Amino acid sequence: MLAVDAVRSGYGSIPVLTGLSLTISEGEFVGILGHNGMGKTTLLKTLIGILPVTGGRISFSGGDVTRAPAHRRARMGMGYVPQGRGILPGLTVRDNLLFAAAAVGARGSDRLEAVLEDFPRLRNYLDRPGGALSGGEQQLLALARTLIQKPQIVLLDEPTEGIQPSIIDEIVDKLKALRQRGGLTILLVEQNVDFIRALSDRVLLIQKGTIVNEFNVEALTDSTAMGDFSGVEH
Repeated sequence: MLAVDAVRSGYGSIPVLTGLSLTISEGEFVGILGHNGMGKTTLLKTLIGILPVTGGRISFSGGDVTRAPAHRRARMGMGYVPQGRGILPGLTVRDNLLFAAAAVGARGSDRLEAVLEDFPRLRNYLDRPGGALSGGEQQLLALARTLIQKPQIVLLDEPTEGIQPSIIDEIVDKLKALRQRGGLTILLVEQNVDFIRALSDRVLLIQKGTIVNEFNVEALTDSTAMGDFSGVEH
């Protein structure tokens, strides 16, 4: 579904991704771990089209999207939940969801009820500004806003950052259910090892802008692998 071949990207003259390659098959949940500053968020921003590719190639669903703008990638089925959630705080929960649907040319009214069935907690807040929600509720809104677009793949950036454990468990359960029901594909950037272990089929380690290792999820229980990923010495 997604193939990244020797991709380079960064911020102006500052290189961050230095020839990164990876592949993700349809229906896979793939996690990416790494220390801060190694290129995790830059990778997702490059895949969705926020940052330009300066070298290499990105293919999605059999097509070359290396130079495609972000809105075209979204309409092709790439969903993105940014770090910090990125909701529109002045809009109501309902309008956040309807706006997201309209952005991919869909009738939000046709999709709103379905996404609320998946995220029933949001039903009570439809007329509340997004910025008035708790951090965990904002993360649920960010997920729902992406999923209302019916993406083929979701790029998730640090979804557990700053939210309560009960919401984290809810996110895990919801993503597992959506995968079982509809074959969702996810690329997950996360530093919470328990969360990434709960969801991922395999985990990639990123260092200095490139993938340097791949682990089965079971390897995350090994003390050496845990040290590699979390920076903790054992």
